[in-house]
Amino acid sequence: MKDLSIKKLYYSISEVSKITDIEQYVLRYWETEFEELNPQKNRAGNRIFTNKDIQIILYIKSLLREKKYTIEGAKKILADFKPEIAPIKTEFHNSIVADVDVIVQTEIRKEKNPIKKDLEDLKEFLEYLLSKL
Repeated sequence: MKDLSIKKLYYSISEVSKITDIEQYVLRYWETEFEELNPQKNRAGNRIFTNKDIQIILYIKSLLREKKYTIEGAKKILADFKPEIAPIKTEFHNSIVADVDVIVQTEIRKEKNPIKKDLEDLKEFLEYLLSKL
């Protein structure tokens, strides 16, 4: 698989076509055939592909063009495919988690803090969001 260092969060269909060396009409067709390939659409109605979508496209390309699977065979194999996209880890994200942790720990130490539970929930939610980036 190509190593896709995360440069952008979203790619247009023309960018994906260049990256994967697959024609745009083929990408649109594969979208109808493979339920795992389901790019979002922006407000203008244009497809926006993520790095995960690109990994799926490259895997489909490998199955169909290199390994010579039929579309039905590729669908069966693709059902077990899990794209390997490393989460974005930056100093900024780590800093946010550290700052929130300090605030939460400080507030938790206060005995009768009415927002203690809210802060714990906020910290958990922020960690969840950052893990999805």
